[in-house]
Amino acid sequence: MKRIGMVLLVACQLIVAARANDGSSLWLPREKNEVASTLVRGPQGTALDELRTYYKGPMPVRMKLEKNALQGDAYRIVVTTRQIELTASTSNGLLYAAFDLLRMQQLGDIRSKEEHPAFDLRLINHWDNLDGSVERGYAGKSILYPTLSDRMADYARANASLGINGIVINNVNASPKMLSEEWLEKVCVINSYLERYGIRTYLSINFASPMALGGLPTADPLDPQVRQWWREKVDAIYRLMPNFGGFLVKANSEGQPGPGDYQRSHADGANMLAEALQPHGGIVMWRCFVYGANHKGEDRVKQAVSEFQPLDGQFLPNVILQTKNGPLDFQPREPYSPVFDQITKTPNMVELQITQEYLGQSRHLVYLAPMWKEFFSFVSPQRLRGIAGVANVGLDDNWCGHHFSQANWYAFGRLAWNPGLSAEAIAREWLKLTFTRDEAFVNPMTEVMMASREACVDYMMPLGLHHIFQFDHHYGPDPGGFKPDYPLEWCPVYYHQADSLGVGFNRSSTGTNATSQYREPYRSQYDDLSTCPENLLLWFHHVPWDYKMKSGRPLWEELCAHYDRGVAEVDRFHEVWQQMRPLVLLADKDDSRRWQEVEDRLQHQQQNAREWRQTCIDYFRSFLGVPQ
Repeated sequence: MKRIGMVLLVACQLIVAARANDGSSLWLPREKNEVASTLVRGPQGTALDELRTYYKGPMPVRMKLEKNALQGDAYRIVVTTRQIELTASTSNGLLYAAFDLLRMQQLGDIRSKEEHPAFDLRLINHWDNLDGSVERGYAGKSILYPTLSDRMADYARANASLGINGIVINNVNASPKMLSEEWLEKVCVINSYLERYGIRTYLSINFASPMALGGLPTADPLDPQVRQWWREKVDAIYRLMPNFGGFLVKANSEGQPGPGDYQRSHADGANMLAEALQPHGGIVMWRCFVYGANHKGEDRVKQAVSEFQPLDGQFLPNVILQTKNGPLDFQPREPYSPVFDQITKTPNMVELQITQEYLGQSRHLVYLAPMWKEFFSFVSPQRLRGIAGVANVGLDDNWCGHHFSQANWYAFGRLAWNPGLSAEAIAREWLKLTFTRDEAFVNPMTEVMMASREACVDYMMPLGLHHIFQFDHHYGPDPGGFKPDYPLEWCPVYYHQADSLGVGFNRSSTGTNATSQYREPYRSQYDDLSTCPENLLLWFHHVPWDYKMKSGRPLWEELCAHYDRGVAEVDRFHEVWQQMRPLVLLADKDDSRRWQEVEDRLQHQQQNAREWRQTCIDYFRSFLGVPQ
């Protein structure tokens, strides 16, 4: 058995940065030891650097790389009275162990433990464009393009501290230029930062790249010239980056090219790419977010299953189907996607959205871990090959636009490693690492974070209402939104179906029969109005306005009560935050900026929550003939 050992004797003299806390340090340690950095490269060398720079304990730390000691990226931390020993079978495992030790140090709870990641693939998906814009990004311009930010090492470090081991560095609405020689050289520079932290680079690709870059007349996946073009392109990429991970593909969705343009299947397209990547160990992540083209008139939430279930079992082994957590599009609340029930012969991975596209963007405090835990209560992590989170970072000082939006990035990483962790435990951990370990702060703010997602659902779209946002930017209410030049399935009126009789989308067996795509017992439970959970009632049923709810109130009054409760909760969040000011400033004398920026955001959230309530109540009241 091969063993590599290193003993670290770390000095404890500290250098403390005397500058205002702008949130840029995230959840990572800020106080450095006065020691020189090593010149060791790669994840193992980075682990040594981290410990030499930030470990402050009195006991030496020994790192042991023991092949076959543990599986994959798992690691073991053993604390004795004489030393702390970190053991792993991979360099990445040692790096994750080092970051875990530093996290425990910050939390004041260093102890022995053994950690095993739940997923082999723990990815961040960027939606960054080559011009520097970020689709559904709310924290400024891209840190990657067109010029690489000098914060790139900090970004890689933050992801590695959470166990992230792969990043898709460009938008799924991909430009063919991404695969040009000019841009691949830039990708190599990005990759050089990522590989030091054990992170593999992945690319989103445009399916029509052989036509745009290769001058071919077609991108037909069964055309021999097209297949040869992809083989040569993949070979060239691996000559530049031997650790390259593979491709993410959005095809035949929302105007993107794909195999369907040539009457070929998704399996045809994915397998062509998989064949090119397979000799190098690369993978294809093929997104199941498709609707419209092949299923005109079918309920949008059914179309992914209709498209992919007949192809299950036809994909090559290095193809993974990547599916959003819900069947629609990252709504404040959705049922889980039935793709995870229907696809059983092809590897699956789930796509979660860290950036809050439909949840107040960077202007609302909405902690997403409870939503993701809700998903995992229906879909077992054991059935998934991997997990991907759509990034929320940008050039803003605090990375995420809202200081509390950092918590969603952090929570995604922690759940990607261990989906069994509780949302509350992660919130407490993040608060202690980011603000203060004072329980007088941690306890009330944990409660605020845990209540924030449900509050957002209440003031935006309670009881299963969904997709009633402004058309273009997905911010703010627009329940009456309709544009004749847009597909109906993009319009809010398509989703709430409000009329004089009631409100809600009938997806039961008497409607679109979307309930039939779910496994039992959920198929029967969702299909029956009397057993359907009330928080999804209007997702699956068109419900009379006077329908008696479990509270005893008619539906209309219950709807109004939820809007009122959501607004009241945001008011309460603001009050709690104002009470936290002395505790925040006491923890860090230079923290007035962070407190004020959160204060400003909460005031805006109060205004926006009221706008949601008033707009929606006024609109839906018009169907009842009730005076305003």
